[in-house]
Amino acid sequence: MTFKFPSAYTILFLLIVLVAAGTWVVPAGKYDRVQSVALGKEVPVPGTYKHVESNPQGVVAVFLAPIAGFYDPDSYEAAAIDVALFVLIIGGFLGVVTKTGAIDTGISRAMVKLKGHEKWMIPILMALFALGGSTYGMAEESLAFYALLIPVMIAAGYDSVVAVAVILLGAGIGCLGSTINPFATVIAANAADIPFTQGIGLRFFILLSGWLACVIYVMRYAAKVKKDPSLSIVADHRAEIEQQFMTEAHSDTTSILTLSQKIVLVIFALTFAVMIWGVSSQGWWMAKMGALFIASAILIGFVTRMGEKNFTDVFINGARDLLGVAIIIGIARGIVVVMNAGHMTDTILHLGEQTLSGLPNVVFINAMFGIEVLMSFFVPSSSGLAVLSMPIMAPLADFSGVGRELVVTAFQSANGLVDLFNPTFAVVMGALAIGKVPYERWLRFIWPLLLILCVLIMGSLSIVALSS
Repeated sequence: MTFKFPSAYTILFLLIVLVAAGTWVVPAGKYDRVQSVALGKEVPVPGTYKHVESNPQGVVAVFLAPIAGFYDPDSYEAAAIDVALFVLIIGGFLGVVTKTGAIDTGISRAMVKLKGHEKWMIPILMALFALGGSTYGMAEESLAFYALLIPVMIAAGYDSVVAVAVILLGAGIGCLGSTINPFATVIAANAADIPFTQGIGLRFFILLSGWLACVIYVMRYAAKVKKDPSLSIVADHRAEIEQQFMTEAHSDTTSILTLSQKIVLVIFALTFAVMIWGVSSQGWWMAKMGALFIASAILIGFVTRMGEKNFTDVFINGARDLLGVAIIIGIARGIVVVMNAGHMTDTILHLGEQTLSGLPNVVFINAMFGIEVLMSFFVPSSSGLAVLSMPIMAPLADFSGVGRELVVTAFQSANGLVDLFNPTFAVVMGALAIGKVPYERWLRFIWPLLLILCVLIMGSLSIVALSS
């Protein structure tokens, strides 16, 4: 009997068990907290760490964790229920759009026009997603794009891994190299008590060089898969993926878009454009985005005269297709719930504070990067980690002769790097579930790129630290 790597559900549940076991051996502790007017949240006070009564998490807590992950907000992250519901609504919306045949026919026509130039979709789309990540922290809202891009990439001769990489790595490298992202750079800079524009030059360099590395990496893989499909890391179940995302319309290059299908495509495009506008300039979050997609689905139903019964059946079936993704999001969030309930988070932060005090500048900034990498596994939220760690870590830079802006860059680079593969980050597990890419195969695909990015980040931090 050959070993079969467990599914994402099992991996995440085992991580809950592992973290729960850690609460029995890791000393429990907490920092005092004060309300920050600038951040609008409570932040830990340096030097106030103290041991507290342990609260080990047992069997009952383990089984409650996936449930609590949906609705139990804490000081570090929001609950997952809003993201999970948004995913289900996206599924319903895409089900309605797919039923019209507009996407299938549109893709087949686009592939005819792009014949021989499909590869340039990769750098262009990755640049757009990176722009979203760098400016407003594009993350959960990117889940809406996977079901759209996967059939496009498959029709171009690639696989679902290429589509997942374009979105996940594109938005991810944008967050890693955040320039004005309010959920990472601005919050972290405020917590560090510096202007967020300080250090923006280094962050631009990391953004551009990291984007280039990601583009080259994905384009090489895509070219390899197109030349020999058997080299795809999901080659063994590629037929299953194509069956889900592709229809006969894609192979029919003579298909012509009807007037109603053209209107559907316009509504489809405008929906995403309005979503991006709302998130980036109006402060929208999952509730308003979900309402937008519901309204657009209903409008498409009217335009195509789908009928009430047919519309509701199609919408529910579409939501059902992404039910597994929604469940994964709650389970991933449950890991953080268990860790915080066991008072482990502040203990890990205190260990970092003790480790970094008084180190030489280059050693300090690289150790800072390493500690933020560790913390990012347990607190994948950029805003949550910024509020948690920056009030403690940033002042330590003063004792090592390093600018606080470099600490902010180390934090966001570490968090962005880990969030490209972090199993506790709902966006990663959700994206892989939509693309039907097993987690261990994503690790196999991405680990060389992670090494490249790690060397790039640590080298950049070290050079700037030496010159400071």
